[in-house]
Amino acid sequence: MKRRHFIQFTGSALTAIGLSQLDIMQQGDKYQKALAQNTGRKLALLVGINNYPADIGALNGCVNDVMLQKQLLIHRFGFNPKDILTLTDTQATRQGILTAFETHLINQAKPGDTVVFHFSGHGGQVEDPDKDSSDGKNSTLIPIDSQSNSSGVVEDIMGHTLFLLMYALKTENVTVVLDSCHSGGAKRGNFVVRSRSGAAKLQISPKELEYQCSLLKRLNLSPQEFIKLRRQNIAKGVVIASARREQLAVDASFDDFSAGAFTYLFTQYLWQQPQNQSVKRIIVDVSRSTNIYSNRTGYNQIPELETNTNLSNPPLYFTPFNTSYAEAVITKVNGNQVELWLGGVDSQSLEAFEKDAVFTVVDGGETGLVKLESRQGLVGKGTLINTSQLKPGTLLQERIRGIPANIQLNIGLDDALNRNTLAQAKQAFQAINRVSALPLRQQEVQYIFGAMTSAKYQEFQKRRIPNLPPAGSYGLFLATLDEIVPKSFGDSGETVTAAIKRLTSKFKSLLAARVVKQMLGNTNTSKIKVTASMNIADSKKVIAETFPVRGLKKGTNQTAPVKPPVITENGIPKLPIGTQVAFELENQESVPLYVSILVIDAVGKMAVIFPNDWGVSEGVALLSAGEKRTIPSQEDGFKLTVGEPFGITEALIITSTNPLRTSLKALQGIAKRGGKTRGPIAPNEDEFLDITDKLLSDLDTATRGGLNVEGVKLPTGVRGVDTNKLAAMAIAFDVVG
Repeated sequence: MKRRHFIQFTGSALTAIGLSQLDIMQQGDKYQKALAQNTGRKLALLVGINNYPADIGALNGCVNDVMLQKQLLIHRFGFNPKDILTLTDTQATRQGILTAFETHLINQAKPGDTVVFHFSGHGGQVEDPDKDSSDGKNSTLIPIDSQSNSSGVVEDIMGHTLFLLMYALKTENVTVVLDSCHSGGAKRGNFVVRSRSGAAKLQISPKELEYQCSLLKRLNLSPQEFIKLRRQNIAKGVVIASARREQLAVDASFDDFSAGAFTYLFTQYLWQQPQNQSVKRIIVDVSRSTNIYSNRTGYNQIPELETNTNLSNPPLYFTPFNTSYAEAVITKVNGNQVELWLGGVDSQSLEAFEKDAVFTVVDGGETGLVKLESRQGLVGKGTLINTSQLKPGTLLQERIRGIPANIQLNIGLDDALNRNTLAQAKQAFQAINRVSALPLRQQEVQYIFGAMTSAKYQEFQKRRIPNLPPAGSYGLFLATLDEIVPKSFGDSGETVTAAIKRLTSKFKSLLAARVVKQMLGNTNTSKIKVTASMNIADSKKVIAETFPVRGLKKGTNQTAPVKPPVITENGIPKLPIGTQVAFELENQESVPLYVSILVIDAVGKMAVIFPNDWGVSEGVALLSAGEKRTIPSQEDGFKLTVGEPFGITEALIITSTNPLRTSLKALQGIAKRGGKTRGPIAPNEDEFLDITDKLLSDLDTATRGGLNVEGVKLPTGVRGVDTNKLAAMAIAFDVVG
């Protein structure tokens, strides 16, 4: 039987689950009733290690992972802070972790209690004397004091040991979350991989094997019984691993802070959900998020899950949410000044929450507003508006995002560039407006500028990457340096200055795509009642559907959709080139909505597919109250056919209660210059950025018009987007051959 991380992770239970948000909502009541019976104590041990010694390699985001989990467990799952023990950096020695697991979890947990163990740090592998897996290795957790001697003996914590610790717990309600991996260590572009680097055959220390023997004696298990049990399944409960055995778990930069890519996406998703769901359902949805994120940045990370419980579909952490969904929570109060934890803010929208964003207080109803004054990492400072004294623990939902007028595109500079080339590159980038050139692994970058070296060329050849540029040419890589941005490289004789000048138009389109993501942000926060689906044209079979969860109320007359008619992987539909698709929108509001549909492909190019009748007024973009519309319709005179480039493409559906006049006028101008009266249009790089800015101006105008009566003022350097007036929805699909 093939072993994966610590124990077996099959992932087979994930394949049968569909895409529908509606399905999630309809299952919610069932889990809330089942979970209400669990009233036991809730215990957690959270471990995060950044400051590893140099021979293992420091990380940056693991201590933040501990805070991400801690705030989530307290404010959404109702854990008592006194029942959460955290070990970070120097506290997280081998003995410290083992002692904490025994004293805090094993000695205290009673039958029916809930236990969570989270580890963020480096993972490793050692030779397994019993050879449970085909490669003869067992995965390990690397504590901060793990050292290897000249014989290759390391003081790690084996997966076998973790099995016994879990087995010793007196409760079945156990969840283990592991944000580490065991392959491909060291640095990857702007990321650091959470794995011990090197391929040496390492042996576990005798001390670890002695500890396992002591546990076996206490548990009254023979070595043969131990081997049999761990080869059958995990010890008990649920184990969630951040990546498959052969994949990377990475330390990632998110704007101005670092965290585990999985832990941030996982916890942010859980802040957003209206009700707790089965852990299988949640991992499918989080897999979709990690898949999109990792594809966009140039690597592959899909979380995995295994269960051993008498519940057929156990809910996450075996406990209900005890609060509403939110973007933020108040953690400290001093008069009308508050400190916030922004754990529910979407990773692509962080720059829209630097300052001047506005939150609604959720306390049995909307009881006031909080204006964000500053943010560092996920900790914000804010001011109360139109509300009385609030207590720590009060939840906040996004009302208005404050988008800076000068959002930048961050381009990392490859470490492999020599000093002279780096100096020339920095000077060339200074001439480009709204594009910053940055060193790697200090903050988030969207792409990396570098050279196609001979070594990289040979590596890409081995991986059979098509259409490789010549060795010696300059261009753009994704943020891991493991993938190239198609059509961004020039000739081998091109100078670095000429290459950056050539890429100026490309930077504009990539910046425009980034502005769109900041503008639309979290697709869950709007309260507008509208649905959108992407279907196989003519047959109307649903490929994927989306809607604002906070806007659409679940109803008993709604039916869950059937299995998607196309192949999906980790929740993302795979659409072969040539597939004809259509979108179906339904306005469930009592007022009309103004609609735009943009499609941004894998290389950052945009097409506008709605509106598509360029000879008429703003009414062409109108979706009447109660109207259902298919785009394109038979009257539109064109069809939507999936084409290159390969990779993840996103369809962005924007609906607004106010007309989008300025952006529509700009689109009509583009169509007129191209001699088009009907059909989709594909703006060039300069036009894409101009349309994006005008669309943001339209939304800002609508937002400011509604703030006069609420006592909120937005400064002139910030453009506001009101979630009461905008619904942004996204459908991602993978274009394949």
